[in-house]
Amino acid sequence: MYLHLGLDKTVTYDEIIGIFDLDTTTVEKNTRESLAAAEKAGIVENVCNDLPKSFVVCEKNGERKIYITQLSSSTLQKRTRENIMG
Repeated sequence: MYLHLGLDKTVTYDEIIGIFDLDTTTVEKNTRESLAAAEKAGIVENVCNDLPKSFVVCEKNGERKIYITQLSSSTLQKRTRENIMG
């Protein structure tokens, strides 16, 4: 199954490591530093045209990627549950 993250980007469910809300997770210094390091390493991709609300950490073939999306973490998690549960 696939999850649409925004723009033309979709990922498979088995690639997803975690879905995180930007407002609540970036309060922590460690999260901000981790996102900054990931951006510096070139593994962050912005897949939104609007205000970002969440980020999705994925890994495929040993390569980690972080997608910044305008969709809320609750919307993404709901879509994931609905597709898995049927």
